Amino acid sequence: MRRVAIFSFYNERGIADDYVIFLLEKLREFVERIFVVSNGNLSKYSEIAIRDKCDQLLVRKNEGFDVWGYKTGIEAIGFHGLSDYDELILLNDTCYGPLFPFSEMFLEMESRDCDFWGSAAHQEITPNPFTGAGHLPRHLTANFIAVRKEMLKSGAFKKYWENLPEIKTYIDAILLHESRFTKHFTDIGYTAEAYVDPVQYGSRYPAFINVDETIVGRFPLLKRRPFFHDPVFLNAEGIDLPRALRVLQETSDYDLNLVWRNVLRSSELRNLNTNAALMSVLPDKRAKGDGAAADYGNVAVCAHVYYTDMLDEMLALTENIPVSYDFIATTDTSEKKAEIEAALAKRPGIKQTIVRVIEKNRGRDMSSLFISLRDLLIDDRYDLVCRLHTKKSPQVQSSRGNLFKRHMLENLLNTRGYVHNVLDMFQSNPSVGLAIPPIFHISYPTMGHSWFANRPKVEEIARLLKINVKFDESTPVAAYGTMFWFRPRALRKLFEHRWKWEEFNAEPDHLDGGLAHALERLIAYAAQDAGYTTQHIMCAHQAAHNYTMLEFKLQKLASLMPSGDFQWQCHMLSEWKKAGYPSANTLSVRHSLAGLNFAVKNSLKFRAPVLFKILRPIHRGMASLFKPKS
Repeated sequence: MRRVAIFSFYNERGIADDYVIFLLEKLREFVERIFVVSNGNLSKYSEIAIRDKCDQLLVRKNEGFDVWGYKTGIEAIGFHGLSDYDELILLNDTCYGPLFPFSEMFLEMESRDCDFWGSAAHQEITPNPFTGAGHLPRHLTANFIAVRKEMLKSGAFKKYWENLPEIKTYIDAILLHESRFTKHFTDIGYTAEAYVDPVQYGSRYPAFINVDETIVGRFPLLKRRPFFHDPVFLNAEGIDLPRALRVLQETSDYDLNLVWRNVLRSSELRNLNTNAALMSVLPDKRAKGDGAAADYGNVAVCAHVYYTDMLDEMLALTENIPVSYDFIATTDTSEKKAEIEAALAKRPGIKQTIVRVIEKNRGRDMSSLFISLRDLLIDDRYDLVCRLHTKKSPQVQSSRGNLFKRHMLENLLNTRGYVHNVLDMFQSNPSVGLAIPPIFHISYPTMGHSWFANRPKVEEIARLLKINVKFDESTPVAAYGTMFWFRPRALRKLFEHRWKWEEFNAEPDHLDGGLAHALERLIAYAAQDAGYTTQHIMCAHQAAHNYTMLEFKLQKLASLMPSGDFQWQCHMLSEWKKAGYPSANTLSVRHSLAGLNFAVKNSLKFRAPVLFKILRPIHRGMASLFKPKS
């Protein structure tokens, strides 16, 4: 077939990431001409890269979403010009691919007798979730639609685009085009087909909801949205993005680094880490086997040693590093420096020892890292560094402090085989820039509240360093306790800045809201800004303890709620929060819960009419249960 393609593109920073260039390059094998319509200006390098892969680049104002981008491309080709082609392909930048050769999809669809077809379809929904009434019709999704010659030449096709209504919102784009296009043309006699059809997979939108199964079936496109969408939705729908990524690694030669480099620009880090399950529970024996190559480049341990009585405990664990490494230490007195040097001299595996006395005892391990060791970590002399410090947490009960300390040290350095697995992970995944133990929650009130008083300071530093990412709302992805493995280049912006000792709190005022605690919470976002993912890592026994306690706490909270549905619980608690957490101190419990139930019911009716219809019997039961007694 003779094909022409219109690619509608938008990026708020004007950046066309490599996945876009790869997609255009592979599309070229099946089309004669490519028109790229950019809804907004492009950076210099992106414009050069796109022009190299297309026949014409059209840059317009960001108006009308992808729909008016398509319209602009169609007008540039001209309706008479379209009649020269067998197919017009309308596609946008909302998918990665091709994961598998486009030839498989094109060959299959060439065999189907239809007037237009799409890569995927969405089934009919009643009521329409965007209006609460009527139907959302079955439709081909707008990210990839092919229109054939007879329909291209028709007056109906020309009239549709000439009369396209103004598109002002995302919902407009769905209601006034995406969900309308298929029904409009099938109602007047044209036939449509879908490569991925809801009937095959048993869900309303398999390209999203059954993302793993469609990839098992060699669907060539992977939607971007599952990476950054609300995890509450992915949980409710059973969307298994982690399995999709595993299948991709096993069956496709698509470079997943194209995905990570792009999705990191637009995702909230916790949503991304949750949806893609960026967590590794690593075994204590090396997965690759002891005989596998172990070329990890230059490795270093970088430790702040304030409590020298904890040095032997730390060194016993660093001996699990399976290759020679440099040991770089900071401390606060010359006497401790001599003690550290003497201890390091007795330990095997250490290539070079560097011990420095810090200028001022302000900022603890954070200032020593970013000021005292700046010259060693700002360049590329080290490929991987393990950051440690002697942690006692004297401000809390010893059992809690020791549990936190073991959580960090064992999840970084548990056994020799375990550390091999950590280093192998970095070696096989160049997009990983930071490896951290997950948030510590046992006996600490961190879940949902771990910004504490630090977010304003973090945002201030991010503006200063031009770290341009989205921060998570309530629980930042962070190296809590400030022990972690990292690539120095992933934290380059933090090392490039010349911090001053006076910017850190003086002892003993090591408080939330100060620079040290802000940097602790900024580390993962600095890596994200540099284009690197953060991987949570755990050893098996720590994972068992943390998971079982986390499961207990979640089920305990859920048991106090009227329903076990997590999505409903989130709505209910969100409404309670908005109401200012009314309690018996301000209103009677019955009045409070009755009001809360009413607010939740109205919220669900407006925001999630399908869910409201399902849960309506529960709401009625709650209304009678909490009805104030006369």
